[in-house]
Amino acid sequence: MAKFLNSSQDQILVIIMLTYAQAGVDDKKTQKALKGVISLARATFEFRRNRIGEPKEDIGHYAALMDFGNFYLAMTTDGVGTKTLVAEAVGKYNTIGIDMIAMNVNDLICVGAEPVALVDYLAVKEPDEEVFQEIAKGLYEGAKQAGIAIVGGETAILPELVNGFDLAGTAIGVVKKNKVITGKEIKPGDAVIGISSSGIHSNGLTLARKLLIPKYGLEYEFEGKKLWEHLLEPTRIYVKPILELLKKVEVHGLAHITGGGLLNLKRLTSYGFSLEMPPISGIFKLIYENGVPLEEMFRVFNMGIGFIVIVPKEEKEDALDTLNKHFKSFELGVVTEEPGIVVRNYGIQF
Repeated sequence: MAKFLNSSQDQILVIIMLTYAQAGVDDKKTQKALKGVISLARATFEFRRNRIGEPKEDIGHYAALMDFGNFYLAMTTDGVGTKTLVAEAVGKYNTIGIDMIAMNVNDLICVGAEPVALVDYLAVKEPDEEVFQEIAKGLYEGAKQAGIAIVGGETAILPELVNGFDLAGTAIGVVKKNKVITGKEIKPGDAVIGISSSGIHSNGLTLARKLLIPKYGLEYEFEGKKLWEHLLEPTRIYVKPILELLKKVEVHGLAHITGGGLLNLKRLTSYGFSLEMPPISGIFKLIYENGVPLEEMFRVFNMGIGFIVIVPKEEKEDALDTLNKHFKSFELGVVTEEPGIVVRNYGIQF
């Protein structure tokens, strides 16, 4: 806990330094609990080894790759999380489907796969035709942006289990065997490029909600929008710029910056990163100013960078030209021989 003296008012302002774990989401505890699940999941590969071959990558990368002869089938699954609570609180459901699709397809493209199809799972306390229609609008818009087909799904009415609703999905994509991006080609000196996010996306909402809503309320306005609008801003879908980039330049690594923030880069390589991140602004600035430690901010949130691309330094300018046609992109830094992630302009090291 930090105390700051306001001499003009002769008061003591107490700011509690809140972390994600204190808000109810303990990433370290989660990872420890998952170890047994991952071990058993890996053992199930034996059940289909003679039909689909050995999975290309260990569980833990952004998407699993399975051998289908001339190509790999990529699969991923994810949901919207507690962003649904904000949607329910304000009765705005028409963008939440974009978030669900984004969380899945943005993971698929990290291995170089082109997303092709998705099935959704909607669990609700009770059916509501108007709410269903609004959720469907978001699903349609997300599918349009990602260029995928929603080929099926399941709606579960669970009054004794669900209070509100939950939305998740599973997506598949395809990638030629010689086009897979795993991060193994990353080497020191490679350029690191960040693509701007549209805001908080769909991670860290538990911390943001518990910190901001009790103090400000959902109708609080800053930077031209209400707090609930900042929190519900749809997750950006990066499929089109990344697929275009893969056709034009050599790409060594791709990272979707979600829960875990910049630590997602450690999924790709044992090399390190020396970075300079953009100024803290928007919803992130409000969260930081209300007591979340700086290092925790970069561990939990995307901090304005929703996707990271790693390319050879000689390909940097071409990559920036391609990406900036879609979303604002930045040269963040370089890959280093030394392991770890250093954010130079904020004095942070992971």
